[in-house]
Amino acid sequence: MRLAAIDIGSNAARLLISDVTTTDYGKPQFQKLNLVRVPLRLGFDVFENNTISAEKETMIIKTIRSYKLLTDVYGVEHMKACATSAMRDATNGKEIIEKVKEDTGIEIEIISGDAEASLIYENHVAENLDKEHAYLYIDVGGGSTELTFFADGNLVFKRSFNIGTIRILKKQVDEFMWDEMRDFIKRETRDYDGDMVAIGSGGNINKVFALSKRKEGKPLQLDLLKDYYRELSSFSVEDRVRIYKMREDRADVIVPALLIYINVMRWANIDDIFVPKIGLADGLIQHLYYEIENQKSRRFTINKPQ
Repeated sequence: MRLAAIDIGSNAARLLISDVTTTDYGKPQFQKLNLVRVPLRLGFDVFENNTISAEKETMIIKTIRSYKLLTDVYGVEHMKACATSAMRDATNGKEIIEKVKEDTGIEIEIISGDAEASLIYENHVAENLDKEHAYLYIDVGGGSTELTFFADGNLVFKRSFNIGTIRILKKQVDEFMWDEMRDFIKRETRDYDGDMVAIGSGGNINKVFALSKRKEGKPLQLDLLKDYYRELSSFSVEDRVRIYKMREDRADVIVPALLIYINVMRWANIDDIFVPKIGLADGLIQHLYYEIENQKSRRFTINKPQ
């Protein structure tokens, strides 16, 4: 089965195309065929002006049009498209989504922060790790940070905060918002003190992991994130592009992203963070797969001979 997911975030829009096969035991396996990223940077409009400009609107439509063509070429059978924080906050977000649907036939769902956290959890990474620890998923985006807490084989909480990299750059994150996040994390994780590790998702933590040259499956330490925060903060965006071979749309948001990861880990008393290559698009693919399988199961039950 060939599936696709479109994730329209505050910093970039991503298209993920995957093949899904099943093992002899019926377990699905997801193989990425292509991942395309376009830096739309919607948050720079929305978090300052509450609206998406005409220029960005045109970029969105052209991007989704090109994604539609790619999915046609790949022979994608099913697709799911979602938009997150910037589109949620934009006064003209729904209007633009209607235009996209008219132009491309693709229906984009604007999802809540909690739904975003749930979709990231769809990756089920913690289920493949040992049961001795509790796991805090931390997904940092341009407009929001999603936290999902997994312990004793169960989902304990999921929570979204309007603290994101572009909001920080635009000085849209007040002190009380940090205080709210800190108090929530401390309150909800205090019973698991010392037994937790973090799972990080998002382009920025993946870039830090690449810079660290750690082997896949090995965690990053909180102290190392602090070192990178101090180091990267000492350079201008232009110097980060030149010295670290970063794209400009990564170089400006990586420092505020590190600040968020550091604060969350510090408040939860977590020393290590694992960085599997997951994101909202991966969760969307898995959610879509199980949605399709459940529909098949229901149809079989309804049509089953009596």
